Amino acid sequence: MRIERAELFIVRLPMIRSFATSSSRKAEQAHVLVKLYADGLVGWGESPSPIDPYYCEETTETCWHVLKDFLLPLTIGKEWQDSAELARSYARLKRHGFAKAGLEIAAWDLLAHAANQPLHALLGATRRAISSGVSLGIEERVEDLFALIEQYRSEGYRRFKLKIGPGNDVAVIAAVRERFPDLPLMADANSAYTLADLPTLKALDQFGLMMIEQPLAHDDIIDHAVLQAQLETPICLDESIHSVDDARKAIDLGSCRIINIKVSRVGGLGPAKAIHDYCAARDVPVWCGGMHEFGVGRAANLAISGLPGYSIPGDVSGSDKYYAEDIVDPPIRAVAGAITLSDRVGLGYAVDEERVRRIAERYYVSQV
Repeated sequence: MRIERAELFIVRLPMIRSFATSSSRKAEQAHVLVKLYADGLVGWGESPSPIDPYYCEETTETCWHVLKDFLLPLTIGKEWQDSAELARSYARLKRHGFAKAGLEIAAWDLLAHAANQPLHALLGATRRAISSGVSLGIEERVEDLFALIEQYRSEGYRRFKLKIGPGNDVAVIAAVRERFPDLPLMADANSAYTLADLPTLKALDQFGLMMIEQPLAHDDIIDHAVLQAQLETPICLDESIHSVDDARKAIDLGSCRIINIKVSRVGGLGPAKAIHDYCAARDVPVWCGGMHEFGVGRAANLAISGLPGYSIPGDVSGSDKYYAEDIVDPPIRAVAGAITLSDRVGLGYAVDEERVRRIAERYYVSQV
């Protein structure tokens, strides 16, 4: 296969409700969409980086720069047979997982079209119904959090992740657990704590949480191992895991008992599948994290969530939870807490290209 042409778009969508974590609050998302042309076929990808560098070092602007000035020049016109061979053409480019993921997902979409298969089948999915969880941001009033939980529980969502941070942790979790004693509940700290906060983190053990996600520094696995040894609740690592080697080191050290695999964070579907396969061999459960993806990235997350090791409901909720209008057709919806994988070839959802071109803030085309 040979990529002859590529187009980049920056698309901004307002969120239905602003979303707060321990480090930032967002009312909109601006993602880079990638469209590749090869062998008479078209593939779409998405780089769902945050606008700001508070979750990680990448932003919408860095993704645009790296895609336009490095990834596309390194790949357009090159021959490749699979995603791993394509990735070798840009292997010397360090990190920048979100930028790489936009290109790599589009390549997988091309491969699925070439094979006349749905993407999930090409990846090796073993189940068709994907259990869906929701991620809820920090709210000023716990009553607002109760209302959101009631709403999404009535819609059948099967796991509830609450963002926490210093001053918004034990009391909030206690209130939610008292109100919803049987709720499948986890907490996500987004690296807001240090080992000095051990008493606070140990206090969370009493609430029967599924896990505490990334409580300590984004680039740490040493202190997480110290912390995990003192907690009953499993630690889940997110920001610390960018590769199979990262997963191996964290598991060997005892830094976590669960891993959140974000396709965009690790550089695409191929790296995500490799981490999944390694964790499955080590009997470590994984789940698919989300970055408020638009329909393209959300479809990729759905496809890989069909792999057998994704045993915990992930952040693959319906797009209507975040956006009044998405960029794909049909819109991605959860029914009774699950999303059924599409039988359509490729991503399974058609990009509304007319809308993308109409609302795009920036556009770029590159070709051989």
